Amino acid sequence: MMVGNGSKFAHITKAHPCFNEKVHDKVGRAHVPVAPKCNIYCNFCTRDLKNDQEDRPGVASCVMKPDDAIKHIEEVTAEGPIAVVGVAGPGDSLANEETLEFFEKLQDTNPDLIKCMSTNGLLLPKYADKLAELGVNSVTVTVNAIDPDIAKEIYTFINYDGEIIKGREAVEILIKNQLEGIQKAAENGMVVKVNSVLIPGLNDDHIVEIAKEVKERGASLMNVLPLIPLNKMKDYERPGCSMMEKVRGEVEEVLPVFRACTQCRADAYGIPGKKSEDHHLGMTPQSHY
Repeated sequence: MMVGNGSKFAHITKAHPCFNEKVHDKVGRAHVPVAPKCNIYCNFCTRDLKNDQEDRPGVASCVMKPDDAIKHIEEVTAEGPIAVVGVAGPGDSLANEETLEFFEKLQDTNPDLIKCMSTNGLLLPKYADKLAELGVNSVTVTVNAIDPDIAKEIYTFINYDGEIIKGREAVEILIKNQLEGIQKAAENGMVVKVNSVLIPGLNDDHIVEIAKEVKERGASLMNVLPLIPLNKMKDYERPGCSMMEKVRGEVEEVLPVFRACTQCRADAYGIPGKKSEDHHLGMTPQSHY
């Protein structure tokens, strides 16, 4: 499956291992951990900034400054076929000014690399225009609910304009901004992928509704991820294969579904999922970070 084939997005999706399953195990990507701060509290998330062991989102061995990240990209692109560079945390990309600084520097040093980032979407309406100016080609937005009654069970609070907001008010702001941000990013010419974490008994019957709404807003692709039971959701069950296939099948009637995601770390680089070639900063013998 490849989204955007024959369209204005083809040059991006053809070479992006997180958008095209045909190149997922052939083309490398590099995540740089320049964004430690987060502006929402997801009940299933546990960030860990000094973790060399786990392979999951929210984990990194260290936090890099933009200049160090640029040097790291120069090193890994010299090692192997890295086509895509992204900011995926370990917090939220847009809650950290270092993300914009990094992309500005990367546009100067490596303008031909595909530039992507992931975000919870809270600040995407504010920064979509700037991201386009900086040459960001694709954005992944995690949307776990568009129904506030479901969302308030997934998020404890948001930090918005310097204010901690909880409950229904918080999730209504988050959902509104996510959808507006997706639309604005798409209008700016970025390929938008939506990630949704499947939480059994909470949003498993709701994800297809997310798909319908984000398609209307301009999203090109969806990625349905299994819950990793952690934090306040540590007692939830991880969804089984049958539930995952059922939900992905429902979504696929609305939008293309990316099925090869390996739920990467925030500092991963190399070929996704290939243990011999996929690395992170803590397991890089020559790393000096």
